[in-house]
Amino acid sequence: MANIKDIARLAGVSVSTVSRVLNNHPYVGDEKRNKVEQVIEELKFHQNLNAIHLVKGKTLTVGVIIPYIDHPYFQAMVGGVMKNAFMHNYSVLCCPTSYDKEEELKYLDMLKGKHLDGLIICSRSNDWDTIIPYTEYGPIVACERFEKLPCAYTDHYDAFLTGINYLIEEGHQKIGYCTGRKYSLSSKMRYAAFKAALTKIDQPIQYSWMFTDCYTMNDGKRIINKLRDLKSIPTAILTNGDEVAAGMISQAEMNGLKVPEELSIMGFDNNPMSEALGLTTLDSNIKEIGEQAFMLFYTDSNEQIKIPFKLVKRRTVSTLA
Repeated sequence: MANIKDIARLAGVSVSTVSRVLNNHPYVGDEKRNKVEQVIEELKFHQNLNAIHLVKGKTLTVGVIIPYIDHPYFQAMVGGVMKNAFMHNYSVLCCPTSYDKEEELKYLDMLKGKHLDGLIICSRSNDWDTIIPYTEYGPIVACERFEKLPCAYTDHYDAFLTGINYLIEEGHQKIGYCTGRKYSLSSKMRYAAFKAALTKIDQPIQYSWMFTDCYTMNDGKRIINKLRDLKSIPTAILTNGDEVAAGMISQAEMNGLKVPEELSIMGFDNNPMSEALGLTTLDSNIKEIGEQAFMLFYTDSNEQIKIPFKLVKRRTVSTLA
């Protein structure tokens, strides 16, 4: 089996020149590069990446822990990670968990076993006390606010409060909302914002208008079907994702419930689907969260970066007289 010494001899160059070509080093003349590449092709040479990683002490791979691989929110975040990872010659390993604690621990053990150079946690099931000890084996970056780790995040309290206050400004006081996991950090922050906004306008919380475990279009459809069975329904609902909002709009049409005349719906994330639907939403700049999370890993920074959000007004929120 050929090695780089063989390539150097046949190409008439030094071993260091072959190494530079193999590692895409820019400071190699075109003539020498062409000679080396020609010999590599003739010998059908392939680098032993395991040996290279062993020498360098790096795998050039970062793991990204996500609950679901097919959800638009996490797809966008992983897309941001991948954009910057590829620019810096890193591979990305997607680590879906379905919020299974044991599955998540397997990926943390991959970091411990040096199969990954670091981890970016987009959403987690284990508590931080379980995760923190693994920072001994490599950098871990959070995509939520956490003071003990580098993180890139959206302030869910401020974002949700902005959304609810916009609904109130448009004349809505009977407001519902939906979220994902009931006891996750983002859900707690959203509930706190919801409670603060309603308290300010002296409105009681209607728990029958609060919905958890919402992630998909089908969950949005489920919400509309539940509202159909209530004696009183809200005039507006703030969702935790555009996909959920899309399911609500679809099912509302099926049930003869007019959006936004009878029910205003606001999304969260501003993914491409929302523009097609004319959905009023909150843009949390998900892709930028992923981009910044990778750079925190790559630079081994301890910085905490708050990603700005913005309200995107379209056609699914009515103004009440």
